[in-house]
Amino acid sequence: MARARRRVRVPVTLAYLGVLVLVAGVLSALSDTAQTGVILRTSTNLHNLMRGHVSTLFSSAFVIGDFWVALSVLPLLGCLLALAELRFGSGQLVRIFLAGHIGATLLVAIGLWVAVGVQWLPRSVGRAEDVGISYGAMALFGALVAVVPRAWRSLWVAVWSIVGVEGMVVGQTFTNVGHLVSLGIGVAAGFALLRTRQVSERGLTKSEWALLVGAAVLAGGLLLG
Repeated sequence: MARARRRVRVPVTLAYLGVLVLVAGVLSALSDTAQTGVILRTSTNLHNLMRGHVSTLFSSAFVIGDFWVALSVLPLLGCLLALAELRFGSGQLVRIFLAGHIGATLLVAIGLWVAVGVQWLPRSVGRAEDVGISYGAMALFGALVAVVPRAWRSLWVAVWSIVGVEGMVVGQTFTNVGHLVSLGIGVAAGFALLRTRQVSERGLTKSEWALLVGAAVLAGGLLLG
């Protein structure tokens, strides 16, 4: 009974992971052509956004293009989601995730639109596959500045910002830019939670430290990937 109660404490985490597994499983059963079609229709690329397909701002968050990548990422994502839900609550988890996912997507899209317009980038970038959990996840990770020890916060922000900039310089893709932008959105959200006292400043438990390690591994992989 006690174990069941603990599981109920992270309902959004469990539901979201379940949907991601289901979608990844369905996609893996499709042909390569069909998979590509689904991914392109749910992508938040310029081609879709400029044609008013705003539903992709939501649908893209439920699609991970590669089944095996999904299996490797989901345990680490689960650590991040669970820690955020335990410390922020289900509602704040959803709000921060969406702020990062949608906010970074739109800001990157504006940048791409300008870059394509002045011919810094080819028009083909407007049809790139752009789905996944990474922007929302990076926002949640950034918001965890609110739960790390007070003495660590400045260093925490500095270190992860440097990692994000390094990933952007090395990777040189719009996705790398989006990861850094969404990290910034999350950090801002975390400090807002502290300022408005919507999050407890109690220390992390041993299990929460373990979740934080998993979340950090995910963040490092996304920022440098």
